[in-house]
Amino acid sequence: MGKLTTHVLDTARGKPAAGVKIWLYRVTGNSHKKIAEVVTNDDGRVDGPILEGKAFTEGGYELVFHAGDYLRATGQAGEGELFLDQIPIRFGVPDAGQHYHVPLLISPFAYSTYRGS
Repeated sequence: MGKLTTHVLDTARGKPAAGVKIWLYRVTGNSHKKIAEVVTNDDGRVDGPILEGKAFTEGGYELVFHAGDYLRATGQAGEGELFLDQIPIRFGVPDAGQHYHVPLLISPFAYSTYRGS
């Protein structure tokens, strides 16, 4: 049975990013529909799969990581406009029977992602 998971690591501080709000959208053409909202725990992970089972289907998705709120809360953001605020990662799921792990590595001025395991 397939599922979607994530975690967030703060590469500037060298530790998991706790308290990051994440929204999941189903993307069909130009349409976005929010289908889940989670927050990372002290280990930078969410407490369970964001989506799994019959609710996890093939198609397009977008995770939006509210990095700006986290950067402000940890004192890594200066005054005014942030370089990184909300970070969208759009990805496709060609086989809903697999595990898709989409992590985010963040710092105040850079981010990266990959398909993890």
